[in-house]
Amino acid sequence: MRIRTLGLAAAFGLMGWSTGFGQGVPETIVAEGVPEAPRELVRKLAAYQNIRVAAFEDWVGVGDRREMLILTRFGDVPQVHKVGFPGGDRSQLTFLGERVLSATARPNRDEFLLVADEGGAENYQLSLYVMKTGEVTRLSDGKARHEAAKWSPSGKLLAWSSNARNGKDMDIYVVDPADSKGARRVREVKGTWTTADWSPDEKKLAAVEYVSINESYVHIVDIATGDDVELTPRAGEGGEKTSYRDLKWSKDGKALYGTTDLGSEFQRLVRYDLGAKELAMLSGEISWDVEGYDVSDDGRTIALVANENGIGKVHILDAETGVERPAIQFPAGAYGSLKFRPGSQELGFTFSSARAQADAYSCDLASGKLERWTKGEAVGLKLETFAEPELVEFKTFDDKKIPAFVYRPPAKFEGPRPVLITIHGGPEAQFRPGFLGRTNYLVNELGIALIYPNVRGSAGYGKSYLKLDNGFLREDSVKDIGALLDWVGKERGLDGRRVAVSGGSYGGYMSLATMTHYGDRLKAGIDIVGISNFVTFLENTQDYRRDLRRAEYGDERDPKMRAHLEAISPLTSASTIKTPILIVQGKNDPRVPVTEAEQILAGVRKNGGPVWYVLGTNEGHGFAKKRNQDYLQWAEILFLKKHLLGE
Repeated sequence: MRIRTLGLAAAFGLMGWSTGFGQGVPETIVAEGVPEAPRELVRKLAAYQNIRVAAFEDWVGVGDRREMLILTRFGDVPQVHKVGFPGGDRSQLTFLGERVLSATARPNRDEFLLVADEGGAENYQLSLYVMKTGEVTRLSDGKARHEAAKWSPSGKLLAWSSNARNGKDMDIYVVDPADSKGARRVREVKGTWTTADWSPDEKKLAAVEYVSINESYVHIVDIATGDDVELTPRAGEGGEKTSYRDLKWSKDGKALYGTTDLGSEFQRLVRYDLGAKELAMLSGEISWDVEGYDVSDDGRTIALVANENGIGKVHILDAETGVERPAIQFPAGAYGSLKFRPGSQELGFTFSSARAQADAYSCDLASGKLERWTKGEAVGLKLETFAEPELVEFKTFDDKKIPAFVYRPPAKFEGPRPVLITIHGGPEAQFRPGFLGRTNYLVNELGIALIYPNVRGSAGYGKSYLKLDNGFLREDSVKDIGALLDWVGKERGLDGRRVAVSGGSYGGYMSLATMTHYGDRLKAGIDIVGISNFVTFLENTQDYRRDLRRAEYGDERDPKMRAHLEAISPLTSASTIKTPILIVQGKNDPRVPVTEAEQILAGVRKNGGPVWYVLGTNEGHGFAKKRNQDYLQWAEILFLKKHLLGE
């Protein structure tokens, strides 16, 4: 449930679309209370809204060919493109009407698997793309949710997890795309299982049974029989609640790599010897979460990214000993999709930072040569002038220190600056100081200081910190925002009398809760796909998500917990929200249903205060289509100018 606002600025909310449709309301938007955007605002925002980024997806091509698949957007939604060499042209391969979420090369063939969404409902579908002909063949049923797809080493078979059987449980499926009979359900499960990796002999699958961010279990599944062996002890049966993630089979088939917080506050990289049943720690010298890694084809080298206080740092390890190799100077920032090119020591990845939009890069670990494959556009903008984040800590009600990133306006804005506090979703997520893209308009052009706190319950600071908001402790995270308001009031250069709060998903709940508890200290609030009542949310969220959310928020079927959830829900205190509010929702949202927005909208309207509402009729958990994103940003800016800046 992770969304970064303002403007729902996920990576592909930052790329190009003509603003030729002007300042009117797109046919896919229902807007209430929102004034028409002046043409001058539309014109000024165009440069920010047309920043283009790119994301590395995979290496593609057989033999020694060196080509990348990337995602970028020239139209309304991101599509797959191919880049033949560093700095080469982007050749568009897919032209779907909906967003493409990922592209994974099929081993030993000029083909790739593409994953696409429809209408934001998150029923992800799998299709095979043949590069020679452009032919696209759907491999999934077109109805259910399909995720975590993995090619076997030879490329003959594809495995994934799906709730096709009953809409709730994520069973494991395998298909040979050449087999006309279609996918075979290998194992029926209870709960959420995700396929992780194939054994080298293609007879077994490593899978993770996910209970919560703090609890998961590792299984080995025989694809012929469906039988499985569980490698990790159950909590309460000789084991503690432990998280296991990102499993990969060793090249010789004798071990599994993965990350775990077993015996640690943080996710550390480990190797489990399947024969000896022994666990070896590989990243013990790194005292932060390992958030991603890959192993080279020869099995000798591991590249990993550690989340060091929100900043991504790349480390190169010897795969056998875990000893770190002499450092290559990777820049500090945000990294994603680390993948070795087959048969090489060349690493592909996505990189971004506060002053560099996301682009695809590679690094030859043998030579240390770093190359940029794509160069995103930012016409008319000087990225080197964008605000860089300042990491601060403020003390909260129980003396814990809460981290936050502050973006301050340029010196041309005089006097104490108005503040927008934006709270991330999840809650098991973390604000990372990457590229803000279009959101920089607020800092550069309006002079608003942005603050992104990582309140208790955020990931990245250890599992104890992660658990501080669970169950009956939920409102302690809201108190953290109260402490942040105190900090803002004392901080030089910030105007504690002009503060707004914003958040998406769980952050939407936090924004609403802040308005109910501290409304007299706020000028405005923005709620984007937020939870307004925990009980109705748990009852109406999609079946496959319900138990996962109960593990975090509490089980509404328990009378004591139900009473608590009702008491802390913003809807219960909607009559106290006098703050001007903008409510944003996607009609097809499978996570936080549209009813959550409708009921808080009805509740706050009774108070007689200013209420704006934006509904995306073809959107889900956040706005993915650029036309809708552009309109929403116009609405957000008009809202902040009126109620935060007093213009």
